[in-house]
Amino acid sequence: MIKAIEYRYVDREKSWLCFNARVLQEAADPTVPLLDRLRFLGIFSNNLDEFFRVRFAAIRRLSLAGQTGEKLLGGISAQQLLKDITDIVIKQQSESLRILNVIEKELEKEGVFIINEKEISKEQENYIRDFFIQKVSPALVTIILNDLSEFPLLRDTSGYLAIKLVMKNESVEKASFLGFKKAKKDIRYAVIEIPKTINRFVVLPSSGDKQFIILLDDVIRYNLQSIFNIFEYESITAHMIKITRDAQLEIDSDISKSFAEKISESVRDRRIGEPVRFVYDQSIDKDTLKFFLEKMNIDSTDSIIPGGRYHNRRDYMDFPNLGRYDLLYQPKTPLPVEGLGLDGSIIKKISEKDFLVNAPYQSFAYLIKFLREAALDPKVVSIKITLYRLAKNSQIISSLINAAKNGKKVTVQIELQARFDEASNISYAEQMQTEGINLIFGVKGLKVHSKICVIDRLEDKKIKRYGFISTGNFNESTAKVYTDVTLLTSHQQILKDADKVFDFFEVNYRVHRYKHLVVSPHYTRNKMYKLIDREIMHALSGKETYIKLKMNSLSDTRMIDKLYDASRAGVKIQLIVRGICCLIPGVKGMSENIEAISIVDNYLEHSRIFIFGNHGKPEVFISSADFMTRNIDARVEVTCPIYDDNIKLELIESFDVGWKGNVKARFHSERLDNKYRVRDENHRVFRAQIETYNYYRNQLEVITEKI
Repeated sequence: MIKAIEYRYVDREKSWLCFNARVLQEAADPTVPLLDRLRFLGIFSNNLDEFFRVRFAAIRRLSLAGQTGEKLLGGISAQQLLKDITDIVIKQQSESLRILNVIEKELEKEGVFIINEKEISKEQENYIRDFFIQKVSPALVTIILNDLSEFPLLRDTSGYLAIKLVMKNESVEKASFLGFKKAKKDIRYAVIEIPKTINRFVVLPSSGDKQFIILLDDVIRYNLQSIFNIFEYESITAHMIKITRDAQLEIDSDISKSFAEKISESVRDRRIGEPVRFVYDQSIDKDTLKFFLEKMNIDSTDSIIPGGRYHNRRDYMDFPNLGRYDLLYQPKTPLPVEGLGLDGSIIKKISEKDFLVNAPYQSFAYLIKFLREAALDPKVVSIKITLYRLAKNSQIISSLINAAKNGKKVTVQIELQARFDEASNISYAEQMQTEGINLIFGVKGLKVHSKICVIDRLEDKKIKRYGFISTGNFNESTAKVYTDVTLLTSHQQILKDADKVFDFFEVNYRVHRYKHLVVSPHYTRNKMYKLIDREIMHALSGKETYIKLKMNSLSDTRMIDKLYDASRAGVKIQLIVRGICCLIPGVKGMSENIEAISIVDNYLEHSRIFIFGNHGKPEVFISSADFMTRNIDARVEVTCPIYDDNIKLELIESFDVGWKGNVKARFHSERLDNKYRVRDENHRVFRAQIETYNYYRNQLEVITEKI
């Protein structure tokens, strides 16, 4: 049992690692299709990479600065937390290897074999040699290390093979002739970067009903003799290593440079950030490991983690499907939104009433259609939108450029500091600037994380506003797997407030007052406090009261304390928190009226929905903000009230559907044990995401029957 800090909060970093353990549970779950289990292994690995680049790196900086961080870290020193994290991660990595072995054995039963370089058949040998010569060899970067005055920079997005060559004695003279000094103990070390331009998983010709895959790493291992044929060696070994670097952006203070230039330079500098994690094949020779650690200046302050034969397992997110759709989740077709067709005018429909799109259960295409219609509509004067993360070939950007070409005034607030999307956003910014789109690069000291769009349309010589407010990114790729809700509206007062947010982007020394929207960093905390206090007042008066919150993360201790206050007053609180949850539910005298679950399933739960009972007159909000200090106090976030009674009921009912989940729902607790919710006495299976899809499908059927 992991002791809760001061018995009031769970440590944030350990809670995050607990979330990633839930992802690993999905990889281990035998009811999940095999190829999707591999995908979850990839997600687990990718999550862990980002955790080390950001959170672990931040704690390491505290440690190196000699700060214990006791106040910041809730009573645990930075040094101790680094050690605890490393211990947890080593156990998780070991578990992930075990799971991978199980999955590979199950795949073999399905006729899918992942082989290594020692298992290649005669029939496959020629294919692999030809593949290496034609595809791999031209892309290889191979560096002999012994005689370099400076160790080469290893990138944290790549995997490497650490090579050890034990030389024959007679090879010394030949090596000298080729310009190399004699290696100490006749050993040479080299490093090979595994090319990222080639799919990591090489599909080999099938044999009957059997399908074969070999990793690119093993294709290289099989051809080591071809790579190092100029050397006379007794033996050669290759073991994979991987480096993770601090991803903190250091922004240049040079006032002569544009903000975009500063971000671009910072992204380039990130590749030489301090190493924070070194993962190695635990079968590597001790002298080889020592050589690389010393040359890379990696010491005990960094996280040195023994692993298996293969790293960069995030690549499993792109494991080839081999045409085996029977080994994947069957995709569900996004449902239409009743009354909102894709063949008619969306703007006309929105002028009559509000609509809610709950993707991916319903189609994200409505948002694209809205922007494309606005781009062509002669009456539309301007479009304003905030952008955070975008698809690789963004239809959103295409629509905005189309609007600009049609003479609309297009204003885009694009967040250049969206972590790990900086380079992509800079590229899109340059593209839009070329097309005459007015760009805003945020607010100094604040990330812009809000998800809003407003268009101005000239009707009867007056401007009427239309727009949408969302919980998620305007990204048609992630909309297929992220659950998010978007309100499409022509509510003039709400959109007037949204316009003020854009005014704040332009003139950010002026703090606006908003009548409807709740905007961080100025108003969110106080507004949430007031809503919680009202529930407390109702509870103390013996009135009906409850709070239902759905979000990604809950870590702000002051907000947690306010929820504890509500619990002590008798307010029933239900929390669906996918990721970090520092609140400890179910503790007598503190949180006995709070229940908290996490749902991890095929879709990534991303919606933020806040529901306050208000004595039978519930108030419902959707938001871009989690209950994290950064979202409340250090970002521009927008929380939007829902006024339409039908949409309000829909959000309450969809929350309740999620709350009933007993298949993929785990309890949050101070034990961080990810205990699954127990099914009722009838053992009825209720999988929240499947039932949410059924909820929307049933709504359509009921409406059809009425017609």
